[in-house]
Amino acid sequence: MTKLDDLLAYEVVEGLTEGQFTAEEYVISILKRIEEVEPKIHSFITLDTEGALSSAKLIDKKIREKEDIGQLAGVTVGIKDNISTKGIKTTCASKILENYVPTYDATVIRNLKENGAILLGKLNLDEFGMGSTTEYSRYHPTHNPWNLDYVPGGSSGGSGAAVAAGECTVALGSDTGGSIRCPSSFCSVVGLKPTYGRVSRSGLISYANSLEQIGPICRSVKDLVMMLNIISGKDAMDNTSMPSSPITVPNKSNKLNVAVIKELITDSDQEVAKSVYSTSEKFQEIGCSCEEVSIKNLHYALPSYYTLASAEASSNLARYDNIRYGFDYPIGEYKWDTYFSNVRENFGEEVKRRILIGSYVLSSGYYGKYYLKARRLRSLLRLELLTLFKKYDVLIGPTMPILPFKFGEKIDDPIKMYLVDVNTVIANLAGIPAISLPIGFSNGLPIGLQIMAAPFEEQKLIDASYELERVIDIQRRPNLI
Repeated sequence: MTKLDDLLAYEVVEGLTEGQFTAEEYVISILKRIEEVEPKIHSFITLDTEGALSSAKLIDKKIREKEDIGQLAGVTVGIKDNISTKGIKTTCASKILENYVPTYDATVIRNLKENGAILLGKLNLDEFGMGSTTEYSRYHPTHNPWNLDYVPGGSSGGSGAAVAAGECTVALGSDTGGSIRCPSSFCSVVGLKPTYGRVSRSGLISYANSLEQIGPICRSVKDLVMMLNIISGKDAMDNTSMPSSPITVPNKSNKLNVAVIKELITDSDQEVAKSVYSTSEKFQEIGCSCEEVSIKNLHYALPSYYTLASAEASSNLARYDNIRYGFDYPIGEYKWDTYFSNVRENFGEEVKRRILIGSYVLSSGYYGKYYLKARRLRSLLRLELLTLFKKYDVLIGPTMPILPFKFGEKIDDPIKMYLVDVNTVIANLAGIPAISLPIGFSNGLPIGLQIMAAPFEEQKLIDASYELERVIDIQRRPNLI
């Protein structure tokens, strides 16, 4: 019999409704798993053991009394620690929010609770979502479950590692430039950045408002569909959110027109490129057409992204001045300039770097030279992608151009670190959906395939991913732990 902590989300729901086990038994098995592996992985910032057990007992009571228990009943969910949770600390992995406890739930959290999900706690990230390795957390780095000497990706590294290691059934992350897809690729799990506007951002502590989206990280495409349908939809608290049609798990093969983005392959490591080409052949085996295309404006994507993201970050983080938000200091003990210098000490180096870049590109004399130019290039890239989607159903390429790397390899060189995001920022700039699907390993390190579709065409992503998942049978749980 499958161990309880190995169950996928839909298996948990089926097992509970059929009386194979209780929600409390399931949560206890997950908590034991956390106790076993968390000292090695360090996925959590805050673990709410008491709250999780209380929620499990309530679900068991509802089952006994034949009440409605919801579509995610009993499923344990880890939450990236930049999504607001009522009564549970939300730190953004920053010292400046070390003691911040929200008085309300983010819309996605409310949706999960209403559907019976059990929140386990808050997961680690790069501070304020700024990073690709989870090394920039002000608390501790998270380790890759496939090899503990390697980074799990970021910024949702805690979410990716926790799901891969079995510390939660599913997780929520946020994706500003690849922060869901990067750890999904590095940890061999499935992660989706939805179309901008499909999922409410109300309660997400913002880094770059025009780029970021909340999305699910799971161990199967079927689980991802369950999660996406629950967190999607129009929300009165977020004017950028829009109504969206439910996604379904395909019951038959769909013949899609697939295009491989040439530049993403060319600039990737040899082993990554080889794995992606092999997967493109799988598409042909299942009856899809597959050909190579080129994107003219692709080389503008990364500089445009970092210009826009840093500009928005500098504006968003201006509120942490220790008057409106931030770390409390006894005002009487400091002069004005000393007081504000202490604010800077509570931001990490990467956050300060992006605030400075953002302030610079928005300043007088440079606004037109950098910020406005980046916005125009963003529009050109989006237009080129939308033109391609008139001919092709999905575009594919490596999620990450490289394999997971060891701790410390890139942290001292910001440019090398930023280049890691070169494949993933495209979807955020264009506002389109993108998924990362595990497709193989090289020297025991995971490789992910990125699949992109036109706005609100998540169904095509699911169709393509579900078919690939059936024909690519790879190991889903690391042996190391």
